[in-house]
Order: sequence, then C-alpha cells, then structure tokens
Amino acid sequence: MADTFTTRTIDVTTGSQETVYDLTTECASFLQEVADGRDGLLNVFTPHATAGLAIIETGAGSDDDLLASLHQLLPADDRWQHRHGSPGHGRDHVLPAIVPPHATLPVIGGALELGTWQSVVLVDTNRDNPQRQVRLSFLG
Repeated sequence: MADTFTTRTIDVTTGSQETVYDLTTECASFLQEVADGRDGLLNVFTPHATAGLAIIETGAGSDDDLLASLHQLLPADDRWQHRHGSPGHGRDHVLPAIVPPHATLPVIGGALELGTWQSVVLVDTNRDNPQRQVRLSFLG
C-alpha cells in the first residue's frame, strides 16, 4: 500500500486578512514527487473549522469576487451565536458548510487534471488564525 497512498501536510500562512490562497503549485509539486506518472486521485483537506477549499479561476478577479460574495452571504457582524474571537467570527465557522474543507481531484499520467482556468485554493476568512495546514493525499 505504501506505493499507492502517499500523504503530506503543508503549512500555509494566510496572514491577518481574509484570503484566497492558491495551492495549485504545491499540489502539482507534490504529485510530481509521488505520483510517478500514475493515474489516481488527489485529495486536498484542511483540518480547520473556519477554512475551506475551492476550485476557481484566480488572478482575474474571481478570488476577490468570491470573498465579496461570502461577505454578502456571511456578513461579519453580531448576528452569529458563536461569538468568541474578532467581531463576526461566528460566520467563519459557517464557511465550511458552503466552501467545504476538502476536494478530490483527478490525476492523469501523474499530473493534476484541471481545466484551463481552474486553480485549487484555500479560502480563509478567519483573521484570528494566520497559520493553516493543508493535507495532500495521493491515491494511485
């Protein structure tokens, strides 16, 4: 099984503001090391109650549009039952129900099979936690 399943945790610094952090290069590098030209699946998971993963276009404004949409859907105000942390922090705990903490992606010939404009991103609206972890797991 050691050659069919490989996993690694990477550390990501998201800082003290809401962010959409592109993980595509880290995913591709991981697969280059472990997939050895094989087909399979890449699972990406973040073990946090206030962050999620998405597949979106980056660099053309979609990342900012995503954060703006989340602001409209999940305002950072005092309406939330969960109230510790910075104002509106309760909405950060609702985020993973909308932007899930996992994604499973196809790997073909050892490479991540994404569409032309697709990127794998970590979505983090929690300004109170600037350090995140992401687990990359390849099943070949």
